[in-house]
Amino acid sequence: MGVAIIKENQTQSKMDFWNMGIKILFLSQTTTGILGNFSLIIYYVVNYIVHTLKPTDLILMHLMTLNALMVLSTGVLHTMAAFGLAHLLNDLGCRLILYIHRVGRSTSIGTICLLSIFQAITISHRVSCYKGQKVKSSKYIGYSISLLWVLHMFLNFILFVDIFIKRNRNNMTRDSDFKYYSIVERNEFSDSLYVALVVCPEIFSSVLITCSSGSMIGILYRHKQRVQHIRSFHVSSRNSPEWRATQNILVLVSTFLAFYTLSSVLQGCIALLNNPNWWLVNITRLTSLCFPTFAPCVLMSHYSLMPRFSLVWTWNKTS
Repeated sequence: MGVAIIKENQTQSKMDFWNMGIKILFLSQTTTGILGNFSLIIYYVVNYIVHTLKPTDLILMHLMTLNALMVLSTGVLHTMAAFGLAHLLNDLGCRLILYIHRVGRSTSIGTICLLSIFQAITISHRVSCYKGQKVKSSKYIGYSISLLWVLHMFLNFILFVDIFIKRNRNNMTRDSDFKYYSIVERNEFSDSLYVALVVCPEIFSSVLITCSSGSMIGILYRHKQRVQHIRSFHVSSRNSPEWRATQNILVLVSTFLAFYTLSSVLQGCIALLNNPNWWLVNITRLTSLCFPTFAPCVLMSHYSLMPRFSLVWTWNKTS
């Protein structure tokens, strides 16, 4: 009897330890994501006031805004759930947060796709049409970003309304362990609608991202092979803004694809399991916000933004 009580206390102590660790991880991830994304948003806004933003910077500012939106919605919800504060949100609040997260996730994938395709077109024109030809596609960046917002807000709103209509017909419960509002009785129509409106466009965008990234790598490699016999031209090519921007975008896109693939696999495992365990649920939550949290760190390190931050501050103080 005494041995059983001791083992039970030890097990409870371990769970308390891991619960505290998860709380710290969620809080750290949310705080890092908020600070990092808002720092870059402020940087791009100030830079837009001082200078005109390049098309890639405009896309990146839009991406940081989406990251901040996802961290503020889902990240805060995860943190509240870890600290036992999810009961402060009612049913409608949780559904709105889920809607915001889905819009942010879908639009973020579309934005990464737009960024990789635009950069592939840019370096393709620079390599094949090197006589000062400008990329006409830069004029349509603003329209493309607006279209992404409207499209994904509309598609996810259809899902939001579909769930809301079925609210009284399905058994809506709030799981005490996972702190999530979920539909227990799923139906074929809702699943088909989700696959058609969310999963298929995400897969299509991921394929486009992979193809455009492969195209960039192929273009840069062939260009390097053609000009490597001319040393001076080769050096200037490697140090050109397009070369550096393409390398940085490839790092950002690779980071996105890695985290997105891992998150999708884990979410698929949760969808297939009737009763996913505590570890799988929390690891999936942490993984889903890895890219929104760490994307600013990737940009700051590869774009060398910190010196430019100080230049912006110096300009503002002297002006």
